[in-house]
Amino acid sequence: MSTRNLDALFQPKAIALIGASNRPGSVGEVLARNLFGAGFEGPVMPVNPHETAIRSAVNFRSVADLPLTPDLAVIATPAPSVPGIVDELGRRGCRAAVVISAGFDEGTLRRDLLEAARPHLLRIVGPNCIGFLSPVARINASFVHLTPKPGDLAFVTQSGAVASAVLDWADVREIGFSHVVSIGDTSDVDVGDLLDHLALDPKTRAILLYVEAIGDARKFMTAARIAARAKPVIVIKAGRGDAASDAVHDAAFRRAGMLRVETLRELFEAVGTLASGLRPKGDRLAILTNGEGAGILAADALAGLGGRLAELSAQTRERLAGILPAHGSAANPVDTLRDASAELYGEAVAALLADPNQDAVLVLHCPQAIVAGRAAAEASLAAAAARPAQGRSPLLTCWLGERDARDARRLFAREGVPTYQTPDESVRAFMQLVDYRRNQDLLIETPPAVSPGRREPQTAARLVSAAVEGEGRVLAEPEAMALLAAYGIPVVETRIAASPAEAALIASEIGFPVALKILSRDIAPKSDVGGVRLELDTSDMVAEAADHMLKLVSERRPGARIEGFTVQRMIRRPRARSLSAGVKIDPVFGPVVRLGGGDGAAPADEAVGLPPLNRILAEDMIARTRAAHAADGRGERAAKERAALADVLVTLSQMIADFDEIGAIDIDPLLVDETGVVALDARIAVAPASGSRRARFAIQPYPGELERDVRSRAGTAFRLRPIRPEDEGAVIAMIEASDPDDIRLRFFRAIRKVGHAFAARLTQIDYAREMAFVAEPDASGDGEPPGTILGVARLIMDPNEEVAEFGIMVRSDQKGRGLGSILMNAILDYGRQRGLRQVYGEVLAQNTTMLAMAGDLGFRREMHPEDPGLRRVVIDLSKS
Repeated sequence: MSTRNLDALFQPKAIALIGASNRPGSVGEVLARNLFGAGFEGPVMPVNPHETAIRSAVNFRSVADLPLTPDLAVIATPAPSVPGIVDELGRRGCRAAVVISAGFDEGTLRRDLLEAARPHLLRIVGPNCIGFLSPVARINASFVHLTPKPGDLAFVTQSGAVASAVLDWADVREIGFSHVVSIGDTSDVDVGDLLDHLALDPKTRAILLYVEAIGDARKFMTAARIAARAKPVIVIKAGRGDAASDAVHDAAFRRAGMLRVETLRELFEAVGTLASGLRPKGDRLAILTNGEGAGILAADALAGLGGRLAELSAQTRERLAGILPAHGSAANPVDTLRDASAELYGEAVAALLADPNQDAVLVLHCPQAIVAGRAAAEASLAAAAARPAQGRSPLLTCWLGERDARDARRLFAREGVPTYQTPDESVRAFMQLVDYRRNQDLLIETPPAVSPGRREPQTAARLVSAAVEGEGRVLAEPEAMALLAAYGIPVVETRIAASPAEAALIASEIGFPVALKILSRDIAPKSDVGGVRLELDTSDMVAEAADHMLKLVSERRPGARIEGFTVQRMIRRPRARSLSAGVKIDPVFGPVVRLGGGDGAAPADEAVGLPPLNRILAEDMIARTRAAHAADGRGERAAKERAALADVLVTLSQMIADFDEIGAIDIDPLLVDETGVVALDARIAVAPASGSRRARFAIQPYPGELERDVRSRAGTAFRLRPIRPEDEGAVIAMIEASDPDDIRLRFFRAIRKVGHAFAARLTQIDYAREMAFVAEPDASGDGEPPGTILGVARLIMDPNEEVAEFGIMVRSDQKGRGLGSILMNAILDYGRQRGLRQVYGEVLAQNTTMLAMAGDLGFRREMHPEDPGLRRVVIDLSKS
């Protein structure tokens, strides 16, 4: 991952256009027209071996003839010539190039292009793209048909055609852009790189993405989560034909804190909606209308998008009944009837906003002759302004029609109240707010790798190892069930029989009725070949079923190796539902955890989540699965079901993190009711370990292998481990127990109270680009409560993963025990393992203790280039 030299793309001082032309209608002519016409303040230098001037500007015959070294080159020459041009530009010191040229396949020519750029660290956008635009920098290095207006939206697209359409659509609607980047075939600069850059771009308020394919999922997820913490990121993913793949992409976007939309129109609607700053707490919508039909349309749209009509309180219904006309409706949607006065609108809006059972209020207004739309709008705004500031729920409006609605919409826009033209558009906007809030909540969940139940690691390792060494590399049902049990997942007792007679004997021993299944690593699912019989009540029935099963399987799967049978006692849970759960490997995002209906239910009813998971993330999966819908409710029974299912999903996430060898897990059926879960059948596929540990994960799990015990020079013992999300309370306690002056020296400001958002940012990290070690008392406790944190040191790497900034804090009463040096050495050792070139920190000049420790560790001290009150300490890890 790298943002290296992207400043040359976004803020060039000089631009060269290679392949400029005067031939009307050519790509080179359009590029020249756009570049010269956009108003770029620096020099634009055209290059063409056959021209004297391009658009009245002096033309240069070659790159060698350029009087200045361009920061950015735009290349529109035949594909075979491009690698040589890139090499020549790199030798001149050019740092970025936009390659418009097409004709690069996946073979030699594309490789030649990258190899030409690599020695010079020259960044390539494209090839086969329409170019790059930065209206705020007055750059139009593209062959689109217009230069967009300056604005604060950045648009990154993998399709040039979509870029042109979006720019045309936005221009009519006066929508401006900070930057528009068409990345084409993505040979070098990709979506992850651009997200990293745009996350820190002060000229960009929101980022819009059009994505067709994601290459490096880990890189994408890390950059996306960083960007989505800073500003709204809204994405369209094209290519929804593969439902399974699309569900994984959807889960990834949700986990990254982004908002996914379906159409280009929704893309821009979402920008306006999220810009309002409204964040409903839930999905309960109260609707007010003066037209029954409009209210019904809104309610239908809400149901279709997964929202809920708010159940108004008895007090609210009574209040509405006292102000509505005789035939009005106090039920949600609330109908005032068409001749409602402005005063009635205001009173009804006030009543709904005061109701505690709603998360937002949508006010609809249909044109009528008695009361002008503006008057109803003014009354609605007055009611909204009069409500208490504390705990305000969002107000959204929809004034239908055109002529009568214009003034009302302008009024709402001026007051910062979101307003829409149709009921379905309004409801869609509300659900965008709901989804965005939900995804932002999920964004801060970076779970620990801790199993919710007991674990028997030695048993698990033995089972996996034996399966890897076997021929089929699939755990047979008994071994698969044993592995689940080793992780604390309840399973039905499973016994193996070599013959029909032995199956009958085992059945009589465990008690009737029983389930009989064929035992074969080559068959899945067993029911498809007649390999499952249930509710067998006698030994004779078991023996007869086993004989018949052998015949069926030999006919339907003649090449399958049969190892015998499994016999299980039938589980009697009349209220239980049959589900399936497991892990599969997505070709883009790696391991994903899945939950769906059991017994071959439709794949469409399957929720997927990216590991690592915790309880909150697991419950989000449960809520998105129709088969598990009963668990997504209130009451003690639903809570118990959710807890049991969530434990299974978190455990599966842990299993796939613990064993690089595990490739797939399939539990089907998995019974669930208020008494818990029980796995009735399972299949687990394995393969030799890749040796890359957790590199296959799009989101890095908790690195438990870094935990260790350490001792100071004085012999004091500490437990050192990576930070975890649930450390938030302990980190707050550490900060609040420290001297205010120590806090100021660490954070450069006084902190009276540590809030959740600040503490979450310290504890919920992406282990791919950040690491923080916490120090705890050793096992003896040293008089400290369990879970106490005595100090924290962290590294935050740049996108190039070469340079990192450190930060360190030790609880005030622990200073002088050698803990600071232990933490700093741990961070530096980790930096060396990651191949970092340099680590630096910014230290207040008056923090003499920190400066002295840095000197002892080999840091050199520098004056800060911008703040005389700071010192910069730097260590080159390659030399230390």
